[in-house]
This record gives sequence, structure tokens and C-alpha cells, in this order.
Amino acid sequence: MQVTWPPPNRRFGAFDALGLLGWAGLLTARFIPVARLIPFWGCKFRQVTGYPCPGCGLTRSADFLTHLRPLAALKANPLGTVAYAVFAVLAVWTLLHLVFKVPVPDVELSAREWLWARNAALAIVLLNYLFVIAQHRHLWS
Repeated sequence: MQVTWPPPNRRFGAFDALGLLGWAGLLTARFIPVARLIPFWGCKFRQVTGYPCPGCGLTRSADFLTHLRPLAALKANPLGTVAYAVFAVLAVWTLLHLVFKVPVPDVELSAREWLWARNAALAIVLLNYLFVIAQHRHLWS
């Protein structure tokens, strides 16, 4: 893995787009009760099959995390909690990048490192889904 730091700049890139999405998502989760406002909100997969989908608990996870209840967020969906935390870091870094010219590092992975990263991501997603199934089946019994 090679990490390089460019000179200070304010160039808008993919990193900044993710940071802005992070701001939008975190502010929405904090101030708008989406699950209560939208009448059809809910998991159709769970309603039909009785099992949660891989995304079950993401709304609760975001809500809990933005209300500073990280343990409840982890219990709702651990991977979602980590993703929201990463979006929060990206949101703050985007602000620093665009306002104070803090550079965004360039990270390059070799083909072998990308393979390991993809396999690790797949394993993490599967483990998270098994946790969600076990946790939610227990809650709904």
C-alpha cells in the first residue's frame, strides 16, 4: 500500500462528495424521524419471509448513533454503525479540506491487497448479516 500526501488544495473530489453525503445523512438521522414520517417505511423482505434483510437496523443504527447511543447502534446493525462513523469522519475531513485546504491522502493498493480487501469486506458483510439475523430473530420472538 502506498500513501501519498498532495500539497494543500481545495479540489472537490469523490472524497468530498462522500463527506457531503455524510453530512446530509447524519443531519437527516439526527433531526428527521424518517421511520415515523413515511407510512410505508419498513422491511418488506422481513414482512414476507420473517427474516431480516442485510440492511435491517440501518435506520435505527443511524438514529442511535446521531443521538450518541453507540452501544444501541451497534446492537441494531454493527456494520451500519461503523459505516455511519466513517461518514462522520469523512464529513469532518471534507469540511477541513474545503475550508482549510487540508489535503486528502492518495492511497494505492496492489492487486493482491485489493483481493484481500474484497474478501475481507465480503466476510465482514456476511458476519454482520448473521449477527443481524440472530439479533433480530431474538427480538421478534
